[in-house]
Amino acid sequence: MNKIGLIIEREYMVRVKKKSFIVMTILGPILMAAMIILPAVLMNMSDETDKKIAVIDESGTYSKVIQNTDALVFDFNPENKENIKEKYSEMGYYGVLFIPDSFTNEYQVQLFSDKQPSMGIKSHISKSIEAELETRFLNQQGIDQEILKNAKKDVSVETFLINEQGSEQESFTEISMAIGFIAAIIIYMFIFIYGAQVMRGVIEEKSSRIVEIMVSSVRPFELMMGKILGIALVVITQVTLWIILTFAIVLVAKSTFMPDITNPTQITQTMGAGETEKIITEQASNGDFGKIMNAVMQLNFPLLIGGFIFFFFGGYLLYSSIFAAIGAAVDNETDTQQFMMPIVIPLVVAFMMAQNIIQNPDGALAFWFSIIPFTSPIIMMVRIPFGVPTHELILSGVILIATFIFTTWLAGRIYRVGILVYGKKVGYKDLFKWLFYNN
Repeated sequence: MNKIGLIIEREYMVRVKKKSFIVMTILGPILMAAMIILPAVLMNMSDETDKKIAVIDESGTYSKVIQNTDALVFDFNPENKENIKEKYSEMGYYGVLFIPDSFTNEYQVQLFSDKQPSMGIKSHISKSIEAELETRFLNQQGIDQEILKNAKKDVSVETFLINEQGSEQESFTEISMAIGFIAAIIIYMFIFIYGAQVMRGVIEEKSSRIVEIMVSSVRPFELMMGKILGIALVVITQVTLWIILTFAIVLVAKSTFMPDITNPTQITQTMGAGETEKIITEQASNGDFGKIMNAVMQLNFPLLIGGFIFFFFGGYLLYSSIFAAIGAAVDNETDTQQFMMPIVIPLVVAFMMAQNIIQNPDGALAFWFSIIPFTSPIIMMVRIPFGVPTHELILSGVILIATFIFTTWLAGRIYRVGILVYGKKVGYKDLFKWLFYNN
């Protein structure tokens, strides 16, 4: 065990002193914080000027239909209508909107501009005209719009979790979906990133022949385990620093760039006046923002954090042992491609299935994919925010540990032979033989 400790220390110190580790430790939190705070900062600092659009309305009936917005101004009485299409830019217009006197079945209007219009501009124009056409059609059919308006009812579904004591607490499905999916993405990415580091480290040591010196004083299995656990400590260090630094950067950026945004209503006022933002504003003013934050605080964070740590490192250790065996079997990274497919497929399938399992986290498919050890680290983290029976968590964890021990034993037998094999093109047949070589 002392030798494994020395290997762990060596692997850890070598990697944390690398410039790439330092750079990524700094850049990672900056990028994550930017994803959180940058959209709000840009909205708060927006200096977008109004876009003025000349409108040629042949019917003369849409002047009160298409309303101006914070960023769009519609001029229904432009001068020099005949030549405006050629001279609109000189006249200070963003573009020219042409509305025909009567529509065919295609209901098309035309917008001319030397710039590609955004989806927001197109949507505002089309929805305004659509609403007017619908109103005209209803009037022609003698249908009272007020009756239709009053007939439309908005129904919202409030969800509550009932615990074993019978008490209730409000929950939000969207929050569980987001947390589960984000956790699955993190596990998926880090298994690939740090598993590949294990493989590259083995290949480098094998290519430089350093490993020949190392195995003279330490068993190959101890060398493999020390490398895997040493990089695991690197993962812990980097992820911990990312969390702390991201949190600090977000707090500093918020106090620097948005000191006046202190409540949900003020936050939504920094947004545009689009339909989505109006809905968010209304929900915030009705207290939905507070309910959401309350729901977040009521999540079972000990279970979420504990589950994430267990399945993250369980998945990492499982796949890293296989990555180490592959690294020992080849002489360069190019030769790893033939062995990577069996490893990649379960992870990719798990990530793809996670999007469907979010819709039915209690189904049979969700159960089996969260039990199979090669997919359980990702799928189980998708399910945990929705609530997973204790016996299923225990079963999944036990199978994951047992599979890790078994694959580590298999990988160790491949590693002990492959680490000393040079200049030979290794195939699956060779790996199978190495499993049964005697010490």
